[in-house]
Amino acid sequence: MAAPATASSNARRVLMIAPIALVFAAVLVGGHWYIARRLVVESELAAEPRIALLWLIGLLGATLFAHPIAERLVARSKVQWLAWIASIWMGFAFFFLLLLFASDLALWFGSLLHGALGEGGHSLTTSRVRAGLVIAIGLVAGLLGLRNGLSPPQLRRVELSLRRWPAALDGFRIVQISDIHIGSILGREFARSLTDRVNALDADLVAVTGDLVDGKVETLREEVAPFSDLRARHGVFFVTGNHDHYSGGNAWAACAAELGMCVLRNEHVVIGEGEAAFVLAGVDDHRAGLLPGEGGEDLAAALAGIAPDLPVVLLAHDPSTFKSACSESIDLQLSGHTHGGQIWPFRYFVRMAIPFVEGLYSRNDAWLYVSRGTGFWGPPMRLAAPAEITEIVLRAGESKPVAPGPPPVQTHFQFDT
Repeated sequence: MAAPATASSNARRVLMIAPIALVFAAVLVGGHWYIARRLVVESELAAEPRIALLWLIGLLGATLFAHPIAERLVARSKVQWLAWIASIWMGFAFFFLLLLFASDLALWFGSLLHGALGEGGHSLTTSRVRAGLVIAIGLVAGLLGLRNGLSPPQLRRVELSLRRWPAALDGFRIVQISDIHIGSILGREFARSLTDRVNALDADLVAVTGDLVDGKVETLREEVAPFSDLRARHGVFFVTGNHDHYSGGNAWAACAAELGMCVLRNEHVVIGEGEAAFVLAGVDDHRAGLLPGEGGEDLAAALAGIAPDLPVVLLAHDPSTFKSACSESIDLQLSGHTHGGQIWPFRYFVRMAIPFVEGLYSRNDAWLYVSRGTGFWGPPMRLAAPAEITEIVLRAGESKPVAPGPPPVQTHFQFDT
């Protein structure tokens, strides 16, 4: 009976993913058509450079379709070059699209003004100047983003005083890593360097708040193996993120447990004892409920049966959980998911869906910290949203940040990707 059930589950997954894939494909094709038209066709270049540039845009766009297919058919190591090309082009295409759209708006307002003055629209010279500026600015922004994205995550220290935090645990340090995205580009070497850096902080507890991977267990098991060496006095804890569930959340939860992590799936544990104790709770990402057999967030189950006098730290990948959790007697929630926007100005699009983009937030005497993430997703780029390893120091006392958060600190560690 297991085989038919699995086949049915896979069929439902395909039916759910297919419409999303079709929309994604339409956006990719439309976006590349828009780039080609504005940068090449409307500039009326000579035949040979025009054809060459159109082919180049088309081939680069094709890598975005070819890479996910090739990765399922060929070993990861053999298509990593394709992953780099597709991912880098994705970032540059984003900048080109953004700049072209902004320039279209500017030209549209300009044409309205010209029309009011009885003048004509923009000329071929305008189109060529616009194309040159868009390419130049896009290249500079993309190269800057690449430099930042491939730099080591910064160490960010946050000191926070919690009203219910036990005096016996004053100075308790949680090191949070999130949104690591081991997959096509980031692999075993990155995992090893990250593990070494986290262990060097000698934390009381390590929290991995989801999106550990992008890919199946059978493909990435060896790439995540260095995480088995993560160490902290009270343990290493993991909650699933949406990408973990897209990659098979149940399998990755089992793999994380094999790596020595304590996986919290809508449950909690008590850390310490007596007057030096608190509750650590964790929930699955809520998007798991959309996927057959993947479970989903159950905040009530995670918090059920907790003694009312114990402070609660909640691990939840998506900071949106805080909207409900802040009314459930939690003291602190640690989340990721947003990447801090990853590439400016994408943070403003993120804010439309999630009001908590990065840093500290407070509601109902509860605190939320949102990490910008430790790796990256998609383009290996970051702009105005550097990756971070977060060291959170908890103090007993009035509920407030002890001091304004210091600027992120760059350390001497390097990451090989």
